[in-house]
Amino acid sequence: MVDTIFSKIIRGEIPCHRIYEDSQVIAFLDVGPLSRGHTLVIPKESAVMLHELSEDSVVAVARVLPKICRAVMRATGAVAYNILQNNGALAHQAVTHVHFHVIPKYSEEDGLGVRWNSAPLNPVEGKELANTIVQELMA
Repeated sequence: MVDTIFSKIIRGEIPCHRIYEDSQVIAFLDVGPLSRGHTLVIPKESAVMLHELSEDSVVAVARVLPKICRAVMRATGAVAYNILQNNGALAHQAVTHVHFHVIPKYSEEDGLGVRWNSAPLNPVEGKELANTIVQELMA
């Protein structure tokens, strides 16, 4: 795996404003926050994309993420938040280590802005795609 800023933080080579750590997960404040309290939650296991993580690491992050969100909400007084997780450069992943952003929202103007480029799903294409995905899940 590629040595990233996150692997250096995990090893203690780069300081961070750590808010949580256990044997599988670490969480710390983002140094370039979109809003006050913007937190990164990362598995200690090194993987670039979510689907490459072990089930144990995924479960560990899923167990911790709600706890981090509750603490950030209480500590900041935010009224809402986004969870953002990008996979691959095309999806805007900047650090090649799986990570989740907890981005507090205080108003429409702060935090994460989202543009949703939706289009109607063609029923025939949808049925075919769903069947193909089901086959992949059973493979």
